[in-house]
Amino acid sequence: MTADPTLVELSANELRHRIGTGEISPVELLQACIDRIEAVNPYVNAVTATCYDRARAEAQAAERAVRAGEPLGLLHGLPMGVKDLEATAGLLTTYGSPIYRENIPAQDNVLVARLRAAGAIVTGKTNIPEMGAGANSRNVVWGATGNPFDPRLNAGGSSGGSAAALACDMLPVCTGSDTGGSLRIPAAKCGVVGFRPSPGVVPSSRKLLGWTPISVVGPMGRTMAEACLQLAASAGLSAGDPLTYPLDPHSFLHLEPADLGGLRVGYTEDFGACAVDDGIRAVFRAKIGAMRHLFRSCEEVRLDLGDVHRCFDVLRAESFVAGMREAYERDPASLGPNTRANYEMGAAMSLLDSAWAQAEQTRILARFQEAFANFDVILAPTTPVSPFPWTALYASHINGEPQANYYRWLALTYVTTLTTHPALSVPCGRDTAGMPFGLQVVGRFRDDHRLLSIGLGLEQAFAGIDGLQRPRPDQARLGPVQPALTSIVTHAPDPDDARGVPRQGARGAAAQASAV
Repeated sequence: MTADPTLVELSANELRHRIGTGEISPVELLQACIDRIEAVNPYVNAVTATCYDRARAEAQAAERAVRAGEPLGLLHGLPMGVKDLEATAGLLTTYGSPIYRENIPAQDNVLVARLRAAGAIVTGKTNIPEMGAGANSRNVVWGATGNPFDPRLNAGGSSGGSAAALACDMLPVCTGSDTGGSLRIPAAKCGVVGFRPSPGVVPSSRKLLGWTPISVVGPMGRTMAEACLQLAASAGLSAGDPLTYPLDPHSFLHLEPADLGGLRVGYTEDFGACAVDDGIRAVFRAKIGAMRHLFRSCEEVRLDLGDVHRCFDVLRAESFVAGMREAYERDPASLGPNTRANYEMGAAMSLLDSAWAQAEQTRILARFQEAFANFDVILAPTTPVSPFPWTALYASHINGEPQANYYRWLALTYVTTLTTHPALSVPCGRDTAGMPFGLQVVGRFRDDHRLLSIGLGLEQAFAGIDGLQRPRPDQARLGPVQPALTSIVTHAPDPDDARGVPRQGARGAAAQASAV
């Protein structure tokens, strides 16, 4: 069938409205998304395993439900990409690791099940770093995800495939998750929205350390309204995540843009602890200068958050020890360098390290609260560097200074992770290299609704300010780029089922695995 190619450019909220009124068909929308994926994905490699045949059958059922006047879910008929860390029934879930190259789960995890129950149609998986370790979405199973603004550069991570797919209008709904910045960093690098909610707002049933607050699941979107829509379909109590609690998910649908003129805004280039490129510092100062008139007050905030780096090292390593022990003890070489480094760091730690880190995180939270005695929200850059080539595993140096490990360059986001405050990355124009710039917006403790309202207000205001509008990639200019290798990994839908099997052979420099 022929689908209107412009459908994919409409927001998820508008698409859901038009599906509900019968103005467009879920079948037509799905085909438009498939057409866009097939046209663009070879150059950015955001979508990995696919299940088009099953999705078509579900789209047909969704169309029948509309015609029959049946009750429709919040995401009824919307094609969805699922981050490859989330288990999807009948669809290949590799975690970006050769260990799980043929892993086909028997059932969806809690997040996917909720989104499907709301009517979303799983269409494919989105790319990640191996086991979600790091902020460069490349692995030996699927290859590397390229940035939609320049496929030679990285798209961030670990939700890089989702961010790139959204930026290219491949899918209207894509999932994400965040430990040290995995929602916010790719959102910043691809020019979309990433929201790290407070722990327990959205259930994460896959984390082995269920009581840890540092790993959360949250929404992404091209707009704030899209992120809120996904949040409304996924939030709420679940015994699968002991941190969840009763709340009204639909409350996220009825938020209004905040009155920015009443806000006391604090801003910081580095939280007093993070390495940030001098160029990014200058860009951030210019952005603050362009928006400060919007607020009641806008002042630099000084922070002393203690030993945030060591604290995060320990807490992050604990999670990797819990998740990777069996694989490491069986064959350390089966794990990539990032995952292995995290495991080995954790395995060398003691109970004394763990107890210290838990206490230090509590002290960090207390120190952070002092700033919110004077400010309603704190602004910072989301990432300390402009997107760099995906062939570099991570940012090893900032301003010429070596970084202690592969994730130290993520400090701007993992600092706020440790506070457990909700945090947004919203598109805020471009940097001096012409790449998207993400503004990190940190809200008060457990005040997710207020932060989202502020995000809506900022998005609305930025649309009318030169240099702060959301940038959009020029997809017509996407094509094969250097460096190019002959042996690459991509995906192909299995014609007989919904598995999606890795294979060799498609073109597109961002899809290469040989150098990963």
